[in-house]
Amino acid sequence: MSASCADTMARALCAVLLVCVAAASAATLHARALNNRPVIGVLSQEVSPTVAGIYGNHSSYIAASYVKFLEGAGARVVPIMIAQNSSYYKDVVSRINGVLFPGGATYFDNQQGYADAGAILFSLAEQLNARGDYFPLWGTCLGFELITYLAAGRREHRAWCDSENEMLPLDFKPDFAESRLFKSASKEVIKILSTENVTPNFHHWCITEKNMTKFGLSEDWRVMSTNKDSDGFEFVSTIESRSRPFYATMFHPEKIGYEWKEKHRTPHDAHAVLTMQYFADFFVNEARKSSHKFSPNGEIELIYQYQPTYTGNRTIYQQLYFFNY
Repeated sequence: MSASCADTMARALCAVLLVCVAAASAATLHARALNNRPVIGVLSQEVSPTVAGIYGNHSSYIAASYVKFLEGAGARVVPIMIAQNSSYYKDVVSRINGVLFPGGATYFDNQQGYADAGAILFSLAEQLNARGDYFPLWGTCLGFELITYLAAGRREHRAWCDSENEMLPLDFKPDFAESRLFKSASKEVIKILSTENVTPNFHHWCITEKNMTKFGLSEDWRVMSTNKDSDGFEFVSTIESRSRPFYATMFHPEKIGYEWKEKHRTPHDAHAVLTMQYFADFFVNEARKSSHKFSPNGEIELIYQYQPTYTGNRTIYQQLYFFNY
């Protein structure tokens, strides 16, 4: 072998090694960039007259099952209050790593309520992601409806349906595995979700693919699965934004592990719990990609500062956090 050939091979080998070192360094930097102390905000909502009649008037509430859902995947939780000014929400968002819009029952046209607060948070999340500041959102049931309502420009886009106390397998779209939400799911999780009655549905409003197209949502929002209610009415059950880390399910994964109403058919078996944990882990892992750092102040505190009330004997929830302000 000539000296020039040997030199050429040496330079090539050196180049390969440099590429490998650079790739390893980039991977290390990426791993270090993950935030393993994530804090997720859960939006509170108005107290219904029925609950207020039992437990008194309060400014808002959060079902404890959402808190446990996130904590069980390694996150801490900050309650986000309704009826606050924009500076409050901007401050909260700057110090947390994602927001969960929970299910429940309230009206989107209530002044300074769940939807108004959600609109500010949604807009802030859009702005952050537009400038490269990773900030995920998750919507469950009513939260799914809220996210799509806001994405549709606050236009009513829901259809009446009847999926109350129904446990359903997901009807996956052919390309569902290309989605961020499901591409990392194990074969076991996908098989359970697609063949067993493990998704708890408790809703009377639905989002249809037809209305997603009608209200201009189809271009950015990917539909990964649908379901049918007790009357055969088809509705969308999982979605994600193509351009931002926003996700939503019409079913309630948190109920599987943390709500125990006997009249409900919510599954609590090992397979169902596995799917619940998959969704919790996924969203908390998304929050770990946010670089925001939490530091409490006098107004914004972790949920540990509040005590839940046992409500399992008189409501559909085992525990509620009530807030007064």
